[in-house]
Amino acid sequence: MKVIITGGGTGGHIYPGLAIAKSIEDKYSQAKILFVGNADGLEADIVPQVGYELATISSKGLPRKISLDILKSLFLSGVGVWQARSLITSFQPNIVIGTGGYVSGPVMLVAALLKEKTIIHEQNAYPGLTNKLLARLVDKVALSSQDAKEHFNVSTDLIWTGNPIRKEVIQAKKKESCQELGLDIEKKIILVFGGSRGAKSINQAMKAVYKLAQKNSQIQVLHITGKNDFHRVKEDATTLGISELEKGNIIIKSYLYNMAAGLAAADLVISRAGATGLAEITARGIPAILIPYPYAAENHQEHNARSLEKRGAAKVILDDELTGEKLVKEVNNLIFDQDKLKSMAQASKKLGKPEAVENILRLVEELI
Repeated sequence: MKVIITGGGTGGHIYPGLAIAKSIEDKYSQAKILFVGNADGLEADIVPQVGYELATISSKGLPRKISLDILKSLFLSGVGVWQARSLITSFQPNIVIGTGGYVSGPVMLVAALLKEKTIIHEQNAYPGLTNKLLARLVDKVALSSQDAKEHFNVSTDLIWTGNPIRKEVIQAKKKESCQELGLDIEKKIILVFGGSRGAKSINQAMKAVYKLAQKNSQIQVLHITGKNDFHRVKEDATTLGISELEKGNIIIKSYLYNMAAGLAAADLVISRAGATGLAEITARGIPAILIPYPYAAENHQEHNARSLEKRGAAKVILDDELTGEKLVKEVNNLIFDQDKLKSMAQASKKLGKPEAVENILRLVEELI
């Protein structure tokens, strides 16, 4: 079996592709997989490190505002189409899978026009423009969120598969994870993170939650600040009398290498609303307070967050409305209300698709 997987720009488009590739390799040991991305995207670093071959093409997303950059984007995308055609005709794949990002546009367009078997995977509750257009041409569309269906006006098969996540996220155990991270399993554990770079607004509002944890010994906070904001948060913590950052009721880290352990330990999550993060949160069935990143394309993080909120799995605070007072009020309302936490956890679990990668593999097998 020969498979092309294309997608990139951000981890949210890359990691689902890597999970799909791993599942194909696990079942078909002779499978040959080629990733197609952009030389300037994160995939240029991540994909080769994992051990997969990466071919790059020219591509650039269309700017939101009218400018000369539109001409540059159209030119590069045109070049990308010809490069994609050359790659596909020489590699001769059995199937081409797109996981989003502007680089996937030329590849999936050419694959569909060449009558190759094609699947696109949409991670968000509100689909991006590229996938909306491609959905008219490909064989199947795999969806992370059931809410995405209403935004596609196509006859193509739309299947709610979920978003592929790492197996270790599902397999991690709470007791062992608490021990590894220096957390007390008897306390209510709050995991806070804002993505790999952190989230300044969340970090700022967390000072109020620190004060709550200082007053209440039954709360333990694991706050992942991101590398950019770590020193400022550390200074803020010092002014509150928190000197031991790696232990106690408030643990502050710049980065958590074993996020699977953090999720396994958590009774409540405070985070942004990226598709991959939410897939991991719901796969484990964790109640969440979500603060969507306000500058995401098509405001997709708010759509993602609202999808959980309307099903009772999360509370949402918009970034421009976020204050320490508002955040600590939500934490107070949830953390010691066992019935509410249980209800939210059950709602979250219903939305989780830990078997997402198997669902997508099934679609692949149906087509080939």
